[in-house]
Amino acid sequence: MTSISRVGKSIYLLFFVGIIAISFSSIFVRWSEADVAVIAMYRLFLTNLVMLPFIWPHRHEMMRLDFRQWALLLASGVMLALHFLLWMGSLRLTSVASSTVILALEPILILAGSVWLFKAKINRMMLIGMGIALFGSIIIGAGDFQVAGTALKGDILSLLGTMAVAVHMLLGQFLRTGLSAFSYNFWVFLVAACTFAVYNLFMGHAFGGYAASEWGIFLLLAIVPTIFGHYLFNWLLQYMNATTVSMGVLGEPVFSSLLAWMLLGESLSTLQMSAGVVILFGVWIFIRYGKTKPQPVPADAPIAAPGSVEPKTV
Repeated sequence: MTSISRVGKSIYLLFFVGIIAISFSSIFVRWSEADVAVIAMYRLFLTNLVMLPFIWPHRHEMMRLDFRQWALLLASGVMLALHFLLWMGSLRLTSVASSTVILALEPILILAGSVWLFKAKINRMMLIGMGIALFGSIIIGAGDFQVAGTALKGDILSLLGTMAVAVHMLLGQFLRTGLSAFSYNFWVFLVAACTFAVYNLFMGHAFGGYAASEWGIFLLLAIVPTIFGHYLFNWLLQYMNATTVSMGVLGEPVFSSLLAWMLLGESLSTLQMSAGVVILFGVWIFIRYGKTKPQPVPADAPIAAPGSVEPKTV
């Protein structure tokens, strides 16, 4: 095992890019007037469409999966769809701060699952870093939590969505050991999109007739939080453990709340902004002292600064 610092500055950059990217998701969802299941469906189908030009080098691997891999991909895709449905639905019922702060539970759920399934090792500094980040997350959402009406329902939906994405990430760690990032993401996104298609058909949601602005939002969701967020985090699973990758979600309340304040006019106090600094400090401690697998950076890395990472070995 080796410290994440050995892999070079590009990994930190990728991780930070992913945090910023997923933070835009709640803003785009708020801008759209379509049903959240329709938003998620086209978000994922458009993501696969963007990935199609790059599918040729991976065509053989993508069709050589065994029964176990197909079963895990199916389960992972359904869990991702469930996460989007529940979490995006929560944004219609509660504030961005409340919804995203509940996602801070994700690393705890994944840490517990990693210890159980992968015998992951944790140290005191990792727990301290997680505790600091969670404390900051609670401060961000504390002034906005409500225990009545639609806000409570929204908070519950966000919690259930967090549980679903934790399962998705753990399944991803199983699959990423023998599958490239591209193949894994393409199939998982496609399964999730088809799950939404069936759901929307059953619910009677319209598949067309949306304004050009709505299609623009769907495309933004596909490119920004999905490609530069979820795809990037799934790629990092081959280099970082699921718990470490999931710590990125603790940065989401910080940037989502800032974006909601700037773009949606939601309130953000000085205390909440200070809590954002606390969260980022906690995430830094966790990553700085966390342990990860000593693998070289693969050739398909989205960003790889020359000389900043270890060369790939065969």
